[in-house]
Amino acid sequence: MQLDEIQAIFFQECEEGLAAIETNLAEIRDAGPNPEAINTIFRAVHSIKGGAGAFGLEALQGFAHHLETVLDLLRTGELTPASDLVALLFAAFDVLSDHVASAQGGTGGPEDANVLARLGAIATIVEDGGEAEANEIQTAPACKDAGEVMDFDLDSLLAAIEMPVAAQTPWWVAIRPDRNAFDNGSDPLPLLREIEALGGLIVSLDTSALPLLDALAVDECWIGWTIQVPGSVSRDDIEAVFDFVSNSYHITISHEPPTVSALIPEPPATTPPVPAAPMTPPVLTPTAVPTDDTGKALGGSATIRVELEKLDRLVNLVGELVITQAMLAQQLSVRGVGTVDELSDLDHLTRELQESAMSIRAQPVKSVFSRVPRIIRELEAGTGKRVRLEVEGEMTEVDKTVVERIGEPLTHMIRNAVDHGLETPDERVAVGKAAEGVVRLTAEHRSGQIVISVSDDGKGIDLSRVRAKAVERGIIAPDANLSDEEIENLIFSPGFSTAASVSNISGRGVGMDVVRRNVQALGGRISISSKFGKGSTFTLTLPLTLAILDGMVVGVGDQTYVIPLAHIVESLRPQSGEVRAFGPDAGVLDVRGAYLPILPVGRLLNVPEAGTEPTKAVLVVVETDAGQAILMVDGIQDQRQVVVKSLEANYAPVQGLAGATVLGDGRVALILDVETLVQCYRGEYNRALAA
Repeated sequence: MQLDEIQAIFFQECEEGLAAIETNLAEIRDAGPNPEAINTIFRAVHSIKGGAGAFGLEALQGFAHHLETVLDLLRTGELTPASDLVALLFAAFDVLSDHVASAQGGTGGPEDANVLARLGAIATIVEDGGEAEANEIQTAPACKDAGEVMDFDLDSLLAAIEMPVAAQTPWWVAIRPDRNAFDNGSDPLPLLREIEALGGLIVSLDTSALPLLDALAVDECWIGWTIQVPGSVSRDDIEAVFDFVSNSYHITISHEPPTVSALIPEPPATTPPVPAAPMTPPVLTPTAVPTDDTGKALGGSATIRVELEKLDRLVNLVGELVITQAMLAQQLSVRGVGTVDELSDLDHLTRELQESAMSIRAQPVKSVFSRVPRIIRELEAGTGKRVRLEVEGEMTEVDKTVVERIGEPLTHMIRNAVDHGLETPDERVAVGKAAEGVVRLTAEHRSGQIVISVSDDGKGIDLSRVRAKAVERGIIAPDANLSDEEIENLIFSPGFSTAASVSNISGRGVGMDVVRRNVQALGGRISISSKFGKGSTFTLTLPLTLAILDGMVVGVGDQTYVIPLAHIVESLRPQSGEVRAFGPDAGVLDVRGAYLPILPVGRLLNVPEAGTEPTKAVLVVVETDAGQAILMVDGIQDQRQVVVKSLEANYAPVQGLAGATVLGDGRVALILDVETLVQCYRGEYNRALAA
């Protein structure tokens, strides 16, 4: 394993640690002091610090060290998690996140002087016996410069209260790598340097396993070390050196001096004393590996990390297998042997394999939801509003590609909810609401899709104001006749904004337009439910995966198409006289009191010999962002799960088509882009209506 691969693993673990920190800080803020939450935060920061030191990320290591010091005071009860301190810890968490991102991207570090000074001041005063004064430091305004946080010079104070360290029993650290330790990219030299940086001194070498020169393999590890570390160093700091070593290392840390086989010459008098007599090597077993509070071996892992390219290839091959299995079943059915038991078993096993392969790519949306608390804190600071975030369903799983691409739409929706939805504290109190607004973020599986909702208890959508702004910006005509739903959907129009002025939060009219475009690119849709004065809910409906979808196979002329089931409401055959003509080529159908336009798919996609008579066709009612409509097709052939192939990657983008798939008989079927078809037809419909 190369160094850059090991470093990539470190940054992945940093992301996991940061997520744990934020979750537990929120728990402390909302539910009060919790020793387990504090310990979890401390361990995460401690691991980040240790890894940063191993990779020479000095800025990240230094900041994590100062944050760890204050967390240690919390852990030992010398400091209480008052609300002001929790706010400071959130600010420190944000800076720590920026340090990690900076280290990963190789860019300049964030401005951390202010937060560092406040953390250092708190630690200094508490250690000097003044928690009350520390509470005053916690409330220091974040906008001040580092030198203005305190009325005294911090360096002078630290020098004045510095106490001599009492003599303590030294630590004895034994390091014994396996012969194959180098196979995992582990190098003992950086570990030895880290230990030496803590004041450690190598006192013996274990060369008992070292072979003669003619049998020596240079890619194998043959030597062990015994190191003495001053007792003033904490065990946590020593263990942090080994946070990222593999299980091929056996480590013991003890106050009891071990026996060693060969002594290093006695060090100078300024170093810790060395045992006077020769010793024999300690007995080392795998159970001596340092463990965390749960007993899990440090550096161990219950997971395996695989390159995404390999995983994508597996998913593609499984998709091809599904297609081949369907073709085999089709051919056997044609030959009259389609009911063979083994064929049914093959179908079952293929579907299970397909589901298992897709589940490997599945990730909880928590990785996206975890960014929201920071966005909320920044919006609170920028707007002066008070917000309580409620999250539900963050462990709901969805395909990795979908997780990666919903981040931007979700950010815009949260910013919209706080900036446009929630009122200021004074405005809320004036109308009888609590001063603190609520933003609720939820995720759930529903009918083979993932549904993500962002709701607020703010002022809701003022339809008259939205309409006036749309007319002002030329989005609609002044005399346009629009339903409430259509007016609500105007906020997705390019360039639309109700903000009175442009700020760093909103006002440029690009937010919700981006949301709709990104959601549609994922094959999903977005809907709005709002009540003026009560609040709004924005709901994203997305496919669980972009590789497979459930669809209805239909025929149009001599062509075969697939309509995604996520859009289908029902299918029906109209009776004579139920369809009302609208122009020479269009018609509408009354479906339970609502007249829906009929879209002839054959005409829209230029399919020759497609049926033109609605009463002899099948009408499929579909749901889209623009409302319901009807797709007219010649007939329904099947309903099945299909493997999606990209038209853009394999041919070229085609308007009205979302992709293609291969059917069991080997034919290529095109997948309809229902949203685009309905929008294009509604444009024709509106122009005809205006004429």
